[in-house]
Amino acid sequence: MAVILQCEGMSVLILKNIATEGPGTIESFLRENGISSYVVDLSSEPLPSAEEFDTLLMLGGPMSVNDEAQYPYLTGEMSLAEKFMRSGRKVLGICLGAQLMAKALGARVYAGREKEIGWYNIDLADSGTDDKLMHVLSGGKTSFRVFHWHGETFDIPEGAERLAGSALFPNQAFRFGRNAYAFQFHMEVTREMIYDWLRNEPVDMETVRRDTEACYSDYADRAEQFCNAFFSDNR
Repeated sequence: MAVILQCEGMSVLILKNIATEGPGTIESFLRENGISSYVVDLSSEPLPSAEEFDTLLMLGGPMSVNDEAQYPYLTGEMSLAEKFMRSGRKVLGICLGAQLMAKALGARVYAGREKEIGWYNIDLADSGTDDKLMHVLSGGKTSFRVFHWHGETFDIPEGAERLAGSALFPNQAFRFGRNAYAFQFHMEVTREMIYDWLRNEPVDMETVRRDTEACYSDYADRAEQFCNAFFSDNR
């Protein structure tokens, strides 16, 4: 069921690609700050008209962006993302959402050497070091730990700025224009989301729990600060 929060000013369209991957801490931030949002699960609901929205948030999913025949809504989602990006409206893509942004801009999306699951560092590129929002998300560091759960990666689209990479996945983040950010990693997760997602994955859950308890509070604080900067009306 879609949830609509009413307020004047900014309005955010949130696109889920599967029911189990929601907006997590980002939705909490929007609600607590009175920012209007509309959540659509594309696996069971049609893509809505987006003319009244000034911000687009696209979330993750287990499918590939190249599975358009099996998931036809991906085609419309990419078209909408390109429309938002090229018009200068704000876009934030996370995991599959970031890959959709890359493909919408003409870049290649393909399988990585192996899956990247758990807490691992990413390193800022020069453009990332100079980017004010990445400075906020990183806590002022050039290398910082984030939560990963992905097996595919993307090339950096023409005209975009590469912001960060990891040892296993050199392209972890890019910015297109001033307002469109694509993150391969998951900045929106709650503790509960992490444990729920990974309970059936071939990972060492003891290590995941240890790392989550060690990293999460600081990570969530930095994610909130990023949201505060990204969703502000004065950018």
